[in-house]
Amino acid sequence: MSLWEAFVAIILGLVEGLTEFAPVSSTGHMIIVDDFLFQTKDMFSPDVANTFKIVIQLGSILAVVVLMWDRFMNLLGLKKMSGQTTSGPRLNLLQIIVGLIPAGILGLLFDDYIDEYLFSTKTVVIGLVLGAFLMLAADWFRPRRPKTETVDQITYKQALTVGLIQCFSLWPGFSRSGSTISGGVLIGMSHRAAADFTFIMAVPIMAGASFLSLLNSWDSITMEVVPFFVVGFISAFIFALLSIRFFLKLINRIKLVPFAIYRLVLAAVIYFVFL
Repeated sequence: MSLWEAFVAIILGLVEGLTEFAPVSSTGHMIIVDDFLFQTKDMFSPDVANTFKIVIQLGSILAVVVLMWDRFMNLLGLKKMSGQTTSGPRLNLLQIIVGLIPAGILGLLFDDYIDEYLFSTKTVVIGLVLGAFLMLAADWFRPRRPKTETVDQITYKQALTVGLIQCFSLWPGFSRSGSTISGGVLIGMSHRAAADFTFIMAVPIMAGASFLSLLNSWDSITMEVVPFFVVGFISAFIFALLSIRFFLKLINRIKLVPFAIYRLVLAAVIYFVFL
């Protein structure tokens, strides 16, 4: 691996790690940084470039698992959360499944259509703008006092509603975290509870989709590209750890409006500079 390839892997891992779980659309950022600047599809091949993006996404997913290890062990019934009582409310695995079902079904039904018709720069710009409007609406029209302060107070009805709103994220550029956090806030969750639920739901759906895509692209992984993939994976993992910690500490204070404004600026940059 050349120094230039190592630099590209680190930068793309950084972009993936910083944007995958923030409500700003990692797809939109990848379009700017990779498709228009580095063009890894020309450095290697389109198959290798697409597989690389799947691999670094797995690095971001691993960061969530590491940061929320106790929570995932609790969901599986293997560990009790600190301060949790047997009679008190707690998030359970069935609620996660309920939240995953709507987008999971639509994703399976329309996967080929989405890949063929919606993965373009123009559709990503549309997703960025529409997602920004949803986030603005969430902060402007949310209940004054959240009914659900923590993720352990989420109801099955809330889990299903957030899952339905998550279907918007099937449109590239809309952002999974942007749609689910906005949906949670609109129905009475605190920003932190909605963010926690979003990150927990993201792990099984993203991991499943990534592993399936990886299996389909397995032939494109050769020993020559493994160092490039490893550097990108480690970079995405490290920067995702940092960004998730920062985001969860910040979200209840700054809410969603700053992220929505950023998305609109990003959409304008993509539209006027790259289209």
